Amino acid sequence: MDNRLFVAYKPSGMVSNHFLSRIKRRYTVKKAGFSGTLDPFAQGILIIAFGQFTKLFRFLKKAPKTYRATLWIGASSPTLDIEKIEKVEQMMPFHPDSVNFILKSMMGEITYLPPKYSAKKVEGARAYDLARADKDFELKAITSTVYDCHLIHYAHPFLTFEVTLSEGGYVRSIGALIAQKLGFSGSLSALERLNEGAFIYENEKELNPLEYLDLPLNHYLGDPHDILLGRKLSAQNFEKQEEGIYQIVIDEVLSVVEISANGVEYLLNSLSLKA
Repeated sequence: MDNRLFVAYKPSGMVSNHFLSRIKRRYTVKKAGFSGTLDPFAQGILIIAFGQFTKLFRFLKKAPKTYRATLWIGASSPTLDIEKIEKVEQMMPFHPDSVNFILKSMMGEITYLPPKYSAKKVEGARAYDLARADKDFELKAITSTVYDCHLIHYAHPFLTFEVTLSEGGYVRSIGALIAQKLGFSGSLSALERLNEGAFIYENEKELNPLEYLDLPLNHYLGDPHDILLGRKLSAQNFEKQEEGIYQIVIDEVLSVVEISANGVEYLLNSLSLKA
C-alpha cells in the first residue's frame, strides 16, 4: 500500500493534521498528505494520498466544492463560527420566501473578505496566527463563483443551506454575507464538506488517479524510454503540440509535461500508478 488515493471523512472537533495522523497509524504508512484543510469545527471529506501519490494533488480536479452549512442568525463571532461567540441578538423569524430569495441572490461571482481566522498568508504569517495574537492587519478581497445556493431547512434562528462554489471559497464568509443581507450578524454553527469535484466519501475506497486528473491526455510519438528515463523532449514528438499541460501514460507510469514556447518541461516524471 505504498501509493494510494482515497477520500476519508473527518469528524467535527478535530484538526485536519491530527486526523491525518490517525489515518497514517491505521494504515501503518509513513508518507501521507491531504488536500483542502477543514476547520476543526467542520466535518466532511478530505482527499488523502499515500506515498508518491501525494505529488498528484495539484493536478487533481477538486472543484467545484459543495458544502452543507448551518447559519446561526444573530450570533457574532470573529471566527465566523461557534468557536468564539461574543454576542447573540434576538429577532423575529423571517418569511421563508425572503430567505430563499437571499440565498438565490448569492449565486454568480461574489467578492468578499476572507475570515481573519483563516490560513491566508499576510507577509509570510498565517492570518489566524495574527488574529490570535490580536495583531492589526487587513486581508485582500477575493472573488468566488457560487454555482448553487439553496435552502435545506430553516428553524429560526438556525438556517441550513447547501452551497456549491469554486475552489478557494470560504463558506464562513458566505454565511456572514447571508446574515448581513437579512440585517443581522451571523456565524456558522455547523459545516460539512460533501464533495470536491467528483471526490465523494465511499468508505475510503481506493481510487484510480487517472479518473480524477484535471489534465488533457497527450501521446508521445517518439521512443517511450525518452519519457521513462527523463530525457529532454521535443514538442514535435507529441500528438498534441499546442501549448499547455498534459498527462502522458506509458505502461502504468504517469508523467506530466508542459509544452510552451520555451520547449517541453517535466512537471511530474515517471510516477508509477501501481498501488
